[in-house]
Amino acid sequence: MAGTGAPDPCLKDIALDFSVESLQVIPGFMATAVILGLLMGTASGVLLSVYVLMPRLQKKNEDSRRLLENHDSEVKGHLGGNGSETMDKKLRTRISKEHLFLEEDDPSSNSGIAAFAKKAKVIYPINQKFRPLADGASNPSLNENHKQTPLPNQVVEVSTSSLESLSQVDKEDCSSSTTVHSITSDEKFYERTFVKVSCFPEVLTCDSFDIKFCLYNLCLNGLLRLDRELIQEKHVMFVQILRIQLADLLLKKKIDRESCHHILSAQEADLEELEKQFYSRIPSTEVSGVYNSEYQTLEDIERNSKETYEHIIHNMEAFWKQIDKAHQLLVDQSKCTSVEVMNLMMNLTEKMIQVEELLHESQDMQGLDFQEKIISWEHMAKVADSLKSQIQQESECRLNAVSKTLQQLTPKKKLTIRQKEQRLTELLKAFWEEVALFNSKCFQQTKDLILKLLAQRGKRMEALKQVQKDEQVHFLNEVQQTSNPSDFLKEYHELLEKQREMCCNSEEEEDCKTTEAVTDLCKELYTSSSQVFENLVKELFLKTLPAITNLSVDECELLKQEMGNNLSFELEKAEDQRKKSLKIFQELLLHEKQFWATDYALSAVLQNHLCEKYEKIIQGVLIQLSGLSEESTKYVLQNHQLLMQSVLRTLAQRNFAMATLTQMKMSRKKSVLQELREQYILEKSASHCQDAQQWQLQQEMESRISEGERRQEEEMQQARSEFQQQLLMELQEALQLLQQRMERGIGQALVQHAQQEAARGMTEQDNRDFKERLIDTAEESVYVTSHNINRMVHSYYQQLDLILETYEQEKLKRLKGFQEKAEAKRLRSQQDMVDHLSDEKLGSGQWMSLQQKRLLDQFHIHEQIRLDSLKENKSMLHHLEAQLEGQLKEAEQNFISELATLARVRLPESKQPTNKTAQSD
Repeated sequence: MAGTGAPDPCLKDIALDFSVESLQVIPGFMATAVILGLLMGTASGVLLSVYVLMPRLQKKNEDSRRLLENHDSEVKGHLGGNGSETMDKKLRTRISKEHLFLEEDDPSSNSGIAAFAKKAKVIYPINQKFRPLADGASNPSLNENHKQTPLPNQVVEVSTSSLESLSQVDKEDCSSSTTVHSITSDEKFYERTFVKVSCFPEVLTCDSFDIKFCLYNLCLNGLLRLDRELIQEKHVMFVQILRIQLADLLLKKKIDRESCHHILSAQEADLEELEKQFYSRIPSTEVSGVYNSEYQTLEDIERNSKETYEHIIHNMEAFWKQIDKAHQLLVDQSKCTSVEVMNLMMNLTEKMIQVEELLHESQDMQGLDFQEKIISWEHMAKVADSLKSQIQQESECRLNAVSKTLQQLTPKKKLTIRQKEQRLTELLKAFWEEVALFNSKCFQQTKDLILKLLAQRGKRMEALKQVQKDEQVHFLNEVQQTSNPSDFLKEYHELLEKQREMCCNSEEEEDCKTTEAVTDLCKELYTSSSQVFENLVKELFLKTLPAITNLSVDECELLKQEMGNNLSFELEKAEDQRKKSLKIFQELLLHEKQFWATDYALSAVLQNHLCEKYEKIIQGVLIQLSGLSEESTKYVLQNHQLLMQSVLRTLAQRNFAMATLTQMKMSRKKSVLQELREQYILEKSASHCQDAQQWQLQQEMESRISEGERRQEEEMQQARSEFQQQLLMELQEALQLLQQRMERGIGQALVQHAQQEAARGMTEQDNRDFKERLIDTAEESVYVTSHNINRMVHSYYQQLDLILETYEQEKLKRLKGFQEKAEAKRLRSQQDMVDHLSDEKLGSGQWMSLQQKRLLDQFHIHEQIRLDSLKENKSMLHHLEAQLEGQLKEAEQNFISELATLARVRLPESKQPTNKTAQSD
């Protein structure tokens, strides 16, 4: 078709020939043609305006908006290039957080430059909303509610525009994500990943709204480390107490040295294996999920906490079995009787109860220390974060001061509006880039500095741990020959408490040093960026303005000085606001102590209730089992007390962990509301002269923040209730385990009692047979005379009379003492009620009602005193009767031994004479 050949004939010009006659004008059609032309022209004009001119005008407006958007994206792209993906992520996260409670309905005004210009009163020709006067008084945009997109690290400002935004709180709850919908979803919050931190300095690199979460996670980790230390301390104390008990048996030749060494070695090996199993199981819970990475979720933390608690319960049960194993080894490898072994185990159990009490007290003290640490950590992190946001505040203040100064030139026609806007746009972009560069440098250099300091800190802490470990070994070697277990428990526990306190103090010093180093770094970077701002402003006033205006350099220098004076005032005001903000934040932190105090009180009440309830149950069961001896009953009660102490200590630890998990779950909502409350207080204190509208807006702001806090409190109570339900279920499982142990213990006591009764029956039959043989031999013996028999019988009866007389005197003495004690209690309670009633100034009706209540209370108190007195009398009489029975048996045994010696009859092994006398308590 195409080529280099001759042109196609179809492409040639076409010639049309008209005759002259055909071009003649007919007057009749002229009027019609004119009318049709006018109509067609009008229609064409309308169509042209609709389909050509209006789209072009719209396109022009769209180009203006696109210019802002392109400028915004260009600045953000430049920020991403300089600030790395980390800073871009931090910027998006910061924007999301500020939109959390400051979300507005206008999605079209989210330009960063537009928002910044609104704050700084900068005007742009492409957006007619920003047309302020020099003082910004006639700027209509300042009275409108626009969603602000902040610069990096921009602090949320609670202004009148944020009042309507708080209404979003009623529809959406806060969580953490990059969208409002994901923020308001608890499920999303559970799935969101948080940075895994191992110590406080690492928190300084976290996002400000995640600081609370990370600090509470540190608290949970510290609680787990503490539990490991307490478990190890309990095991060491148990082995040492057992060693002291075995050393006493070795001196009495109730056990040989080889058996003693075997028992101790077996216990140490078993406990060491138990610790290894516990330590190995704890990290195994971190295999699933994101625990292999640097991040973790709240769901993972809750699951890990529950599994850790289950391992602690398993370890506690295994330790109880070790005590049973020690009991069985003593029965098998010692020469002690069952009664002697029981007494030894009672002493061991009594000391282990003291150990549990010491550990429980230490755990409570460490829990209070954790609470104080969280508050201190939050304050230090807030200080560091406020220093990082200083550069943002200065950029706003400088841009505002420059805008006000340049605004003075536009009415004098020395600077056009377009020139001013262009210069401010360039300055804004330069400021934005410098802020992004500051954030990038601050984040990376802070991270590098913390890594360096943590490496040094790790070496120092490792050296300190080694010194403390050597100190423990030296102490244990020195107390090998200690015979008093109570002294050992006290001294060893004091040593470990001193070491823990030393570690805590060292860690606090390191935290303070690291925070100071980070703040110094922030100040250094701030000074550098501030100098860059100064150079940019200097270049604007001393180079750019003289070049585009007819102003002299001296005039520009005066303008720069005027701008500097305004800037100094603004910066001073911003610094005062920062200090006030820190003070308000610290005051708000103190209110959180109330939560921990309430939780601690509820935990103590629950523990006391459980202890009293189950002690009464065990006592009721033992009262029904009247066949058990007093020693067996006491041993069962001691066992129950030891097991209950272990369960209660574990319960207290789990309760503290669940309270911490509740705080973690609500941490983000609390952070947002706390910051809003803080900014509201600052704004209220800064507004001295208020008109009716401002006062109404502040009242509305206060009511909405209060409503948010009220709903947050309800959500916290609901979350705490859910955790409490879970805690009660876990407690029921632990108590079920304790009940099974006690049932087994009572069953063993009953079996032992039955065996003792059977052995006693056999012994009594042997005694009767021996007595019959002794009587027959004495009658036939030539060595037994009537004189000797009369003397022995007379001495025996005298001894019986003395024993009975002593018994009666002791019984009367103790009964009288108990009666006096009960009477003193009754009188004291009655006097207390009378004193309390005399202090009340009431009417006759109220007095009668209180009098009736007083009499009922007095009756119940007296009945309780009588019941306690009867219980004491019963226990005392049982003890005296057992003592009397022992003394009578001893007197009889001495008489039989003396008669057998006189008749030359050999005594059985069980009938050897004894010189022991029963001791009264």
